[in-house]
Amino acid sequence: MNAPLRDAIPQLHDYLEGAAARLPEKVALVVGDERITYAAWNAAANRLAAALVAGGVERGDRVVVFGDNTTFTCIAFWAVLKANAVVSVINAQTKLDKLAYYLNDCRAKAMVTDAHLERVWRPALERTAHLATTIVSGEGVQREGTVIPWEEALAPHRGDAPPVRRNLDVDLASILYTSGSTGDPKGVMLTHRNMLTAATSISTYLGVREDEVILNVLPLAFDYGLYQMIMAVRLGARLVLERSFTYPAQVLKRVVDEKVTGFPGVPTIFSILAELKQRQALDFSGIRYVTNTAAALPVKHITVLKEIFPEARIFSMYGLTECKRCTYLPPEDLDRKPTSVGIAIPNTELWIVDENGEKVGPHTVGQLVIRGATVMKGYWEKPESTAKKLKPGPVPGEQVLYTGDYCKLDDEGHLYFVGRMDDVIKSRGEKVAPKEVENVLYNLQGVRDAAVIGVDDEVLGQAVKAFLVLEESVTFTDRDIIRHCQAHLEAFMVPKHVAFVPDLPKTDTGKIKKTDLR
Repeated sequence: MNAPLRDAIPQLHDYLEGAAARLPEKVALVVGDERITYAAWNAAANRLAAALVAGGVERGDRVVVFGDNTTFTCIAFWAVLKANAVVSVINAQTKLDKLAYYLNDCRAKAMVTDAHLERVWRPALERTAHLATTIVSGEGVQREGTVIPWEEALAPHRGDAPPVRRNLDVDLASILYTSGSTGDPKGVMLTHRNMLTAATSISTYLGVREDEVILNVLPLAFDYGLYQMIMAVRLGARLVLERSFTYPAQVLKRVVDEKVTGFPGVPTIFSILAELKQRQALDFSGIRYVTNTAAALPVKHITVLKEIFPEARIFSMYGLTECKRCTYLPPEDLDRKPTSVGIAIPNTELWIVDENGEKVGPHTVGQLVIRGATVMKGYWEKPESTAKKLKPGPVPGEQVLYTGDYCKLDDEGHLYFVGRMDDVIKSRGEKVAPKEVENVLYNLQGVRDAAVIGVDDEVLGQAVKAFLVLEESVTFTDRDIIRHCQAHLEAFMVPKHVAFVPDLPKTDTGKIKKTDLR
C-alpha cells in the first residue's frame, strides 16, 4: 500500500529522523562534558514535541526558544518542528523589553527557556497574553501554572514517537528576527522548503561530509550559527557547540581535542586569532574548511587564516537573513579575487539592477537581486516592508529578493559587495561605500579593526569618519591615516575625521554596530 502523500513530502526535521535511523549510536552533539548520540537527541526531541502538543501547541503556532548554545536549545529546535509548529530561536543576551516584543509580535503559543534566564523571561510572561506553556530547563524548577519543568516535559511516559506529522514543505518552519538596526526587528518567515534548499546548497559547495566535526561558537539565534547545526544533522556529522569565543584559548584547545574539521567564523573571531600567541603551540592541520560571512574578509585576514589553517579550504561568503546565503567564493579563486564574495550558491540566480529596476552590466554598481528557493516568504505581518523587498520575478507568480545592498559584478560574474544602501555616504555629491574605505584601512599594518560612517557636514553634506582600533604598541596620528587613504582612494572618499578607540561596538554575531558609532 502506498504511504500517504504527506509522508513523502520532505520536512526539515527529516534530517534528525534520518540521522537517528542511520547512525543511532554516533555521538552527534558535544556540549561541555555532555556527549549526545543521534538516537538520544531524536528521542528527546520527540518527547518534548509531545509535551508542546499536550500544552496546546497546534500546527502553525509559533514557539520561542530563548536560550544559549546549549543542549536544551538544540533539542527544542527540532522538537518545535516535530510538533508541526514554527520555531523562533532568540538569543540569551536579549533584554526584557525585546523578548516581550518578540513574544507579542509572533504571538508565541509556547516558550522553551532556561532557569538562569528567569530574570528576563519571568517578567516577560506578564507582558503577553498568548503563551499557553513555558517549559524551563535547569535545576530547582517547580511546576507553577503554565510553567513546566524540563524533566517533566521529557518524562519517558510520553514515549519516543513524534506527534502525527502535519506540515507541508510550504509551511513555515522558522521565524528569524533581524537585528532591527533601523527600527523594530522584523521576523523573516522561512518555509521548510527554504531551509531544506539552503542547507543542501551550502553543505554541497562546502563539501560537508558525514565524518565532519564542526565547531560552532556562533549563536544558534544567528542563522549562520543555526545552520551549522542543521548541516551537521543533515549529513550525520558531529557538532561541537561552544557558547561563544570569549575564551579563545579554551575553544582552540577543544578544536584540537575533538579533532575539529570545520571552523565557521566571522571577521572579529579571525582578528582575535591573529593576535593570539597560544595558537602557535597548537596543531590545526586537521581543519578541512574555514568559512567567513557577515563581512568580506580583509586581505590581511586571509593571509593569517592560511598561516593558521595550512590544510584548510577557505570560503569567503555573503548572505542575509532574508535568503540565508547569496554567494560563496570558491577557494581556488581566493588568491586572484580576494576582495570578491564569489558566485551564486547552487540553485540560485543573481543580478544587479539600477534605480529603475533595470539590469546593468559588469562593473556597474547597483542593487543586488536574488532569485531562488531560499528567498523568504516575507516579513511576519509586515506587508509594507515585505513589498519593498519582494518583487515580481521573471516567471509569472514568483517573487525575487531585492537585497538593499549595493554590489557589482566583474566580467566573469564574480560579485563584489560595495555597501548597504542605508550605509552609503553621500559626500560632495558623490556616493562613498564605507566598505571600500574600510578595506584600505585594514591594509595598513597595525590596524586591527576599522569602521567608517558618514557624519553631518554643513559643506560636504556628509563627511567620512573613520573609527580605528590599533594593534598593541602601535601608534598613528590622524594625519598618518589620512595620508594613507589619500594614496589609495579618490579625494572624496578620504576620511575628514579619524577617531582612535579601544574597541568597536559589535553585535553578538560579530557585526560592527554602526548605529552605536553614530
